[in-house]
Amino acid sequence: MHPSYTAEPRNPSFDPNAARQLREALGMTHAHVSYGIHAAYGLQVPPAVVAAWELGEAFPNETELMALAGALWCSPGDLLGAPSTLREHRVAQGLAPIDVAMRIGMDAQEYERMEQSGKWTGNDNQAGKLAEVLNLPLRPFFQVTGRDKRLAELLQSAVDTRWQAYVKKIGKLVPLPKPQLEAALKSLHSDYQSRIAATLSRGAVADNAAADAREFLEHIVDHFWERAERAGG
Repeated sequence: MHPSYTAEPRNPSFDPNAARQLREALGMTHAHVSYGIHAAYGLQVPPAVVAAWELGEAFPNETELMALAGALWCSPGDLLGAPSTLREHRVAQGLAPIDVAMRIGMDAQEYERMEQSGKWTGNDNQAGKLAEVLNLPLRPFFQVTGRDKRLAELLQSAVDTRWQAYVKKIGKLVPLPKPQLEAALKSLHSDYQSRIAATLSRGAVADNAAADAREFLEHIVDHFWERAERAGG
């Protein structure tokens, strides 16, 4: 069996349909892709494995993903779904760990440890460079650098009390125009308070409302970004 079936780390964000559609658009067979990978990158990837990738029965490892992108004349990011981890964002840009480490001014081993642990340990200057190197929009930047935790704490306090008192604090953390930030916070506060009001009912209605309010808080960062994006128009 080809090592791609068990290769680690796996790429759960790999998009099998994208690989198939790109191949078909080029008029290539699995054998053509296999040949292209071997000719350009020296990797032995049988046509059956290329087919297995497209069926979601196996995942290419990082090296194979880069080679597949080359064979299909696309970027690695075109073969991935929405990246969510630091590693996935790096792979989507077609960069090696050492490339990112050098560009943000970090020891390569320290950077790789961050990818493996999923915990950002760099300083603010390195975080800023990371956003540039990986072309990170604001929302995924917060996600991969762990700023979501602090943001969640502030948002939970804002919706539970007076949201106006948290505009400045959240504004220091999230560089959004003040009107956009205020609109997002006002919407969050109103939505959460309506859920809390429903808990004053009796019986099952109150229980369901309480569960709904808890779930809202658990996903408050996602709700915030959604409202901020709408407010930004």
